Amino acid sequence: MTETAAGAAARREATAVESDEDARSAVDRWFALYPALALAALLPVGAVTPLFPVEVGVATFALGTLAVGMAHGAVDHLVPLRAATDISPRRSVAVVSVAYAVLGGAVVAAFFLAPVAAFVGFIALTWLHWGQGDVAALVVAGVDHLPTSAERWLALVVRGGLPMGVPLLAHPGEYRLVAEWIVGLFVVDASAAAAAVEPVFVPATRLAVGAFMIATTVLSIGLGYRRVRAGASRRGWLRDAGEVAALWAWFLLAAPVFAIGVYFALWHGLRHVGRLILVDERAATALGDGDLPGALGRFGRDAAPLTLGGFLVVAAVGLSVPAGVAAPGGLLAVSLVAIAAMTLPHVVVVAWLDRRQGVWRPGAVG
Repeated sequence: MTETAAGAAARREATAVESDEDARSAVDRWFALYPALALAALLPVGAVTPLFPVEVGVATFALGTLAVGMAHGAVDHLVPLRAATDISPRRSVAVVSVAYAVLGGAVVAAFFLAPVAAFVGFIALTWLHWGQGDVAALVVAGVDHLPTSAERWLALVVRGGLPMGVPLLAHPGEYRLVAEWIVGLFVVDASAAAAAVEPVFVPATRLAVGAFMIATTVLSIGLGYRRVRAGASRRGWLRDAGEVAALWAWFLLAAPVFAIGVYFALWHGLRHVGRLILVDERAATALGDGDLPGALGRFGRDAAPLTLGGFLVVAAVGLSVPAGVAAPGGLLAVSLVAIAAMTLPHVVVVAWLDRRQGVWRPGAVG
């Protein structure tokens, strides 16, 4: 019997849906689940890192940035093109380029004008963005215990706050050292840099952040369990709770610079790379067919030019800061200022993608 046109169309649509589900499952497995298990396996290593010199953490951060961190945002200029059907290549590249130039320049200017306020702003922005990335990963995983936008925002607060807030509670000395390194790039007097960051690290601030993190974690996990009792998937909730527990342990135990270096590459960066593979039809098809190297190779090709550009931004910041760069701490500080400059426009692009994909829409599961 000859297949009707309607039947053929239905079969093609079903095949496309199955292929999309295969790609999403592969992204969740390779870019979220397995890296999370790897981070949990590294907990014994993290527990001894406070005994190491901070330079070990700086080297780890540099390696993670080279391997994944810088690349994960280097395809932003293609995101509007691939996530929408009504945006031309020229417009996609032009709009994102202007956003990076204007917003990134504003961030660097803020560090020159008010380095302490800019540092605090960078922490807040990173808190938002890393939570943003984790909620998107949960949506890709198809969890259904976070059906409302309010519950997803609460999960964002918890997930983003763990790498930013918990080290302030557990390892204030090294956290403060990094803050002084950053502020010291713009304030040549070291004693002035130390005094400038003092309010961020007083016991009252640290205890308030710690109490806030504990309260929001309990509330988020508790509300998720309530959804499970009402019929949501227990497996998704256990995944969420397990990842939160692993992150709490990681940032409580590991030295902050080392912890962030590993997390940036192994957790946040990889999750975003997986998400970008899903909006690239050819890469998603390759991954859905089991061709992980092919999907990664395509992403790496697309990301290579602007990954190099990111390191040029680091070099430009290093050449422009008043205090200069003469030690590993200064190199880390310069890298973080450059990353801050690139983070603000990156957050804008990701927020656009979130809206396009309905990440914050009540009931959305991707």
